[in-house]
Amino acid sequence: MWRNLLALRQIPQRTITASRRQFVNRIAEKQKHFQEDNGIPVYLKGGPMDSVLYRVTMGISLFGTAYVIYALLSASMPKKQK
Repeated sequence: MWRNLLALRQIPQRTITASRRQFVNRIAEKQKHFQEDNGIPVYLKGGPMDSVLYRVTMGISLFGTAYVIYALLSASMPKKQK
């Protein structure tokens, strides 16, 4: 029985060590790209996907701000009597 438990304990260890891959270190390339002075803000230097995410985030923020103002104004007004 102990042999079975030891064998089961070794299986995850083998899969974790066997699945390691060699990755190329590209940090220096990314640093050059993001530190380059080309007039583009850092939050948009990632490409078109950064631009889409920025615009979606700003749209959600503006919608949320407008909705909060609407909710505050509607809560501050007295209810009409029927």
